[in-house]
Amino acid sequence: MSNISRTPRMFSPGRTSLDDYQKGIFVDDEEEKTMSTDVFDIPNKKAPLERLKKWRQATLALNATRRFRYTLNLKREEQREETISKIRAHAQAVRAAHRFKQIGGEKKKEDDDKPPEGFGISAVKLAQLVRDKDFDSLQQIGGVKEVAKLLHTDADKGIKENPEELLCRRNAYGENTYPQKAARNFFVFLWEACQDTTLIILMICAALSLGFQIKTEGIKEGWYDGGSIAFAVILVIFVTAISDYRQSLQFQNLNEEKRNIQLQVIRGGRRFKVSIFDLLVGDVLPLNIGDQVPADGILIEGHSLSIDESSMTGESKFVHKDQKNPFLMSGCKVADGYGTMLVTGVGLNTEWGVLMASISEDNGEETPLQVRLNGVATFIGKVGLTVAVVVLIVLLIRYFTGHTEETADTSKFKAGKTKFGDAMNGVVEIFAIAVTIVVVAVPEGLPLAVTLTLAYSMRKMMRDKALVRRLSACETMGSATTICSDKTGTLTLNQMTVVKACVAGEMNLPPESTSVAHNLLKEGISQNTTGSIFKPEGGGQTEVTGSPTEKAILSWALEFGMNFDEEKSKSSILQVVTFNSEKKRGGVALKKLQLQSPSEVHIHWKGAAEIILDLCSSWMDSSGVVQNMSPSKSDEFKTTIEGMAAASLRCVAFAYRTYDTESIPREEVQLESWEIPEDNLTLLAIVGIKDPCRPSVKEAVNLCQNAGVKVRMVTGDNIYTARAIALECDILKSDQSIEMPTVIEGKDFRALTEEERNKIVDKICVMARSSPTDKLLLVQALKRNGEVVAVTGDGTNDAPALHEADIGLSMGIQGTEVAKESSDIIILDDNFSSVVKVVRWGRSVYANIQKFIQFQLTVNVAALTINFVAAISSGNVPLNAVQLLWVNLIMDTLGALALATEPPTDHLMHRPPVGRREPLITNIMWRNLIAQAIYQIIVLLTLTFKGKDILNLKDGNVAGHADKLRNTIIFNAFVFCQIFNEFNARKPDQKNIFRGLHKNRLFIGIICMTLILQVIIVEFLKKFAKTTQLNPKQWILCIVIGFLSWPIAAVVKCIPVPERPFADYLRKKSKRKESSAPGEASADH
Repeated sequence: MSNISRTPRMFSPGRTSLDDYQKGIFVDDEEEKTMSTDVFDIPNKKAPLERLKKWRQATLALNATRRFRYTLNLKREEQREETISKIRAHAQAVRAAHRFKQIGGEKKKEDDDKPPEGFGISAVKLAQLVRDKDFDSLQQIGGVKEVAKLLHTDADKGIKENPEELLCRRNAYGENTYPQKAARNFFVFLWEACQDTTLIILMICAALSLGFQIKTEGIKEGWYDGGSIAFAVILVIFVTAISDYRQSLQFQNLNEEKRNIQLQVIRGGRRFKVSIFDLLVGDVLPLNIGDQVPADGILIEGHSLSIDESSMTGESKFVHKDQKNPFLMSGCKVADGYGTMLVTGVGLNTEWGVLMASISEDNGEETPLQVRLNGVATFIGKVGLTVAVVVLIVLLIRYFTGHTEETADTSKFKAGKTKFGDAMNGVVEIFAIAVTIVVVAVPEGLPLAVTLTLAYSMRKMMRDKALVRRLSACETMGSATTICSDKTGTLTLNQMTVVKACVAGEMNLPPESTSVAHNLLKEGISQNTTGSIFKPEGGGQTEVTGSPTEKAILSWALEFGMNFDEEKSKSSILQVVTFNSEKKRGGVALKKLQLQSPSEVHIHWKGAAEIILDLCSSWMDSSGVVQNMSPSKSDEFKTTIEGMAAASLRCVAFAYRTYDTESIPREEVQLESWEIPEDNLTLLAIVGIKDPCRPSVKEAVNLCQNAGVKVRMVTGDNIYTARAIALECDILKSDQSIEMPTVIEGKDFRALTEEERNKIVDKICVMARSSPTDKLLLVQALKRNGEVVAVTGDGTNDAPALHEADIGLSMGIQGTEVAKESSDIIILDDNFSSVVKVVRWGRSVYANIQKFIQFQLTVNVAALTINFVAAISSGNVPLNAVQLLWVNLIMDTLGALALATEPPTDHLMHRPPVGRREPLITNIMWRNLIAQAIYQIIVLLTLTFKGKDILNLKDGNVAGHADKLRNTIIFNAFVFCQIFNEFNARKPDQKNIFRGLHKNRLFIGIICMTLILQVIIVEFLKKFAKTTQLNPKQWILCIVIGFLSWPIAAVVKCIPVPERPFADYLRKKSKRKESSAPGEASADH
């Protein structure tokens, strides 16, 4: 998913209301004002287009195609928006033309297509009905029920769950899929890897070297220098392409998971979940708030159903759906109400399918860490480029002035004597070395290592039940300082059962009963619900479906004799107020079909117990007599509610009232806008629903708190239930104050001023009776206080808080599609323990990148210094082009694979969260890399200048053999330093660098492969790499030089470092200079 704002709309803390969010009204983000001026510092969400352009322009990239592959393609994004606009305009034009024809009385042409065999209506006709919103044609057919008959569908029970029938429908009307752009194959990645500027220059150098060498030395001996460079470049290209291709496949698989939405269908009268791809024409679907309309269809039955069609029309207003406007378009969202729909079009037979097939989804997204690493890579690259230019100039001057020695007595170039071909070959060799220094110096793999570790982490997080929708959320979770968690289903099991009940003023769990109160309860429960009950015709276990609360209430009603289908048949629904987390109640107006007094209508309400109780003016006793709600009786009921809540029970109350039929609007339009009365209610029952805490939640909460992440519970339950659950989960400690503001109600928090909220928000542990607006205000206040906030949510109204939070975590089981689309990560099992695992992975991403930075910078500093000093002093460099390319391969691709895929450890949860503005290179990293680089530079420069004397190397019969042997030892020792230092990089702040090594087989495999290839290069590819064979003593020497990096690392880790970053000291000095400048100027005056 992209993090670009596709329209100039941004969600601003403290200034955008919940209503504005739902209407699509956004204002400029205040965070933008306080954002750093550094172009490589972008917000983790809603980055403005200009900032995305700026960091790209400031980046030094050798291979822009590869470097920016996983970032958002800004040009393609603009084209995508244009395509969507054109398709929307085209669809509206088609509808307008259809209406014009109708007004002009033009006769429709008969469809020349025939219905599929076994069905009574064609796919084209069905598509036209919905696309043109052709209500007249629908009426001519006979309405939705008749369309269902033509599709051989029961409008109540759906199609039959018969494999043969399902296959027949699939063949007749198609699948709910659309063609997608073919994934890039391996050769595309190969071609992209070839587009590296430096590698192209090296290939040109190789070609020139081949030409000059073959001309002077013949093809037998002359192909080695140029051929070896060419082979090394090809090897780098192939390894790079293979690594990138593997990453691409991982992202591809994750994108498939994102698209695979699970939804409920009714087949054979039974509700169950299927994949969106398995949806068929003729299916009957229940629709609830927050659902995505998964296919084109026609409304069968709906109550207060409003649809957000902005994804198709671009207009943010909600469209009311009823029998006069029953057409539903794929890709739209249910904004309010509920209903059932008949699927009439799937896949490319829908406007959404055509739209999605016409645009290519750009999965690119720049993460803040990735952009910051581009900044680091650009800085290092500029330093490396400067060094390479200096080395090139120095080597050329020394070469043409005769100071570059071939052997101890002869120089490589003699004016007037050296052949042109030999001279040009020498220049090409020098140029190749300079270019290779650039290859090593510019860490192209640094930003790409983020993508590698994110791809690895995302794949592993799927196993830990977390589906990442936005890449940046992975790394931001490492910085999370607080988690605002829902209670139901996240901290609890979401397995609800009614364990206490106060019916008609009496505490009992009623057996089957026929009292007036019980009969009214059965009526209210069966009609005022979005759940359903399925009884198999041949017998078997009754299936109850719906939300966990609905299932608990329906199951309880079955216990005292409710017949669900029979109760529903006794009355018809006039109007519905759907339950939402803002009002915390839902109501229904019923017209009795067998009522002796036809002038009477029953209105049933259910919801939060104390809220329903406040609306009651009477209560019904066990004999069916309505009693006045006296203050003492009201207090008695409140005590009952508090007692249930103190036992961690969710309290739900049921109430009803009668209403005169004459007072209800007769006209359908007026009836739709009629508000169901909610005053003068009669209390029928209060139930206590038990939802046990998850067994692992206490441990998970403590793990978070030990890691510096404060867990806050935000719930719609009353304050007593919330407090009891918080104590059970260890969010509240037994010795902790449970007064305000530690435990606060949403209405009290909402009533405070912004300044007052900022003062108390850090103390809040539990927010009870919270609405989505309260959750949003909480997130905004925490962010203003500098917290990095993660929020869980499952409802449609949670979308603003999920969007506003630094990390939005939606629930995979109970979460609505609207909530999922507003979130960054989907918790697939709704479990808080999975949220904690996401925190671990977030910290792991950051830690792995820092390991790789430490390792790569050590190689950079050492390689650049050694070649620079050697070039300046002697005119020769100990590490040639082929050797540097091999080092680059170890450092970039293989190093990233080894270090960026380290699994998370418990140690990560024993440190505080990563600061949002914390420097990438910490003081500990500076200490480690400087120590290792100094050691490598001292040892290898000593070998460069004194190696022949120390090791007693002689030329023997071959001129220049001693120099070649010395350079081979330097190259071999340098590579072994990197191999051993790779172990050090695994644990930058721990002395035991081997802990957990056995769990990372990839690391072990890469180290073994590097060792084997190093032996082959030195011992068998002598002409290719310009090396010579080493004896056992020389091999042991190289290994010892590398091995010494381990004890040095252990000693260095004992040296304490200041907590304040080194960069801060540098900034302070520069500020002092700036502040002293005006004073000096005034003194001069």
